[in-house]
Amino acid sequence: MNFARSVWKILVAIKDGLVLLLLLLFFWALYALLTLRPTPGMVHEGALYLPLDGPVVEERTRLDPTSLLFSQDRPHREYQTRDLVRAIEGAAGDERIKAVVLDLQDFGGGSQVALSRIGAAMDKVRSAKKPVLVRAVLYTDDSVQLAAHASEAWVDPVGGVAVMGPGGTQLYYKALLDRLQVKAHIFKVGTYKSAVEPFMRGDASPEAKDALRAVYSALWEDWQADVKKARPKADLVPVTTDPVKWLAASGGDAAQAAVKAGLVDRIGDKVAFGRRVAEIVGADPAGSDGAFRATKLGAYLADRPEPTGGKAIAVVTVAGNIVDGDAGPGAAGGDRIADLIDEAATRGNYAALVVRVDSPGGSVLAAERIRAAIERMKQRKVPVVVSMGSLAASGGYWVSTPADRIFAEPATITGSIGVFAVIPSFEDALAKLGVTTDGVRTTPLSGQPDILGGLTPQAEAVTQNEVENIYGRFVGLVAKSRGKTPAQVDAIAQGRIWDGGTARQLGLVDQFGGIEDALAYAAKLAKVEAWHPVWLGAARDPFQSLLEQMAGTNADESQARAHDIAALVSRRQLALADRLAADLGRLMGGEGAQAYCLECAGLSAPDRGTAAAREGWLIALARLAR
Repeated sequence: MNFARSVWKILVAIKDGLVLLLLLLFFWALYALLTLRPTPGMVHEGALYLPLDGPVVEERTRLDPTSLLFSQDRPHREYQTRDLVRAIEGAAGDERIKAVVLDLQDFGGGSQVALSRIGAAMDKVRSAKKPVLVRAVLYTDDSVQLAAHASEAWVDPVGGVAVMGPGGTQLYYKALLDRLQVKAHIFKVGTYKSAVEPFMRGDASPEAKDALRAVYSALWEDWQADVKKARPKADLVPVTTDPVKWLAASGGDAAQAAVKAGLVDRIGDKVAFGRRVAEIVGADPAGSDGAFRATKLGAYLADRPEPTGGKAIAVVTVAGNIVDGDAGPGAAGGDRIADLIDEAATRGNYAALVVRVDSPGGSVLAAERIRAAIERMKQRKVPVVVSMGSLAASGGYWVSTPADRIFAEPATITGSIGVFAVIPSFEDALAKLGVTTDGVRTTPLSGQPDILGGLTPQAEAVTQNEVENIYGRFVGLVAKSRGKTPAQVDAIAQGRIWDGGTARQLGLVDQFGGIEDALAYAAKLAKVEAWHPVWLGAARDPFQSLLEQMAGTNADESQARAHDIAALVSRRQLALADRLAADLGRLMGGEGAQAYCLECAGLSAPDRGTAAAREGWLIALARLAR
């Protein structure tokens, strides 16, 4: 009896402790919510300080509380391109801001299109006779593109520059599948639709290589042109043709080599850089050595709200993989985006609709739902303009077809007009283990597709017919949109990807321009002179803001990361694991017909992380409790 009472007291104590813990967490969360969110009036005279410790994206990912609990990795901070551009351009005419400072030590990268927009905003600050200072330890292609637009680019004494250019390798699984005796049933239309090649070949087809070679060449030329225009004295030839000889000429000192090549201006650590900024904007008396007076992005944006005058133009963002359901932001959930457009149409108070696309495509069904919603908006006599970001391929082009006009950038990747489906089956692998299948069918399609017993010829024929029918619909939509015949579209479709310049010549896009140009054109079509954009679904959720604060990068942890070439290799090993997981998911995910551009997905914004099997916080806590 005494033992039972003791156990009961322990249980009550545990219950009371958990209740107290939950109350403490609640009040701490409430305090954090009220104090950590930026508010107007927090802008200080000094620098606009942008420590970009994450990737630049078109649309910030919505954090899932459950995923945070079970994911080992702290989620990256993400910076929306339009937020950075608005802040930097605002600093150009703001008397309180004496300089713009970018710290790229932990930069997560961004697409060429996004970085070009940010670079143009930096140029506006310099045109206003204000300095723009940038620092990093190791500059790679993305950070070099931004640093080119700086008035002073600093590199750490133990850092340097590594320009790699676009390109790389893709994984191919045909030999592995053969060894495992797994059949990958491929259904596709398009000579260049290489998204399925990893499951049917051991290497890239000549057609796929030709398409990629052309696109990579265009991207590489555009990148070099951007850097050279911003920094005419930069010498990219030795850096990109013989990096070993280039480094040897400076005695192996990568930082000195970067200065000699004109890619950076000065060498110094973070403290020296901070002292230089303090000379311009003033030192922070409450900070340590190298601290300077500054305002960060959140506070600055809160102090400078977006304009609200004139007629509203709705902007909907289709960013990330197009998937079925309500996924996103961060992924383009077909139902979620279609609902946003339908709600905007029902309100009837928008002068026009601009669709911002930055997606490699995905589910045909989800893409069609988005396209149909855009078409319904257009039927209400609302002008529709598409603005393509870094990537608007396959399903990303599908949703673009209702547009009255399509804007793209020279570095935009588009096209990939093709369809595929992959269904694995394991009858040979099971037979090797002594497992066989048998049964009774009432029709040739009974029990199909049967991934254990195999697909019947009739099931394969029906699936291929479905894929061909969807491709025909895709081509028809493009033909109607672009004023071409289906045969003309088919000749430039076949799953091939195109750079923005070539796509313009082929008539897949109408003109070059960014989101600002698309908005201005939409206002022109709507015949309104005063207008402002309204980003559908972009209202900030206070709970999301709290999660971002709680899950954001820890400063000490950030400073502890390595930033040399070896660290770059380590990060790419993690990216390789994510790619393997994504490819396995694509093979085994049971997805329907896909209008997806696998070969160009890596040409957009950096991967936000897809690994699903890493140890989570709760598991780590359980280990500690053992």
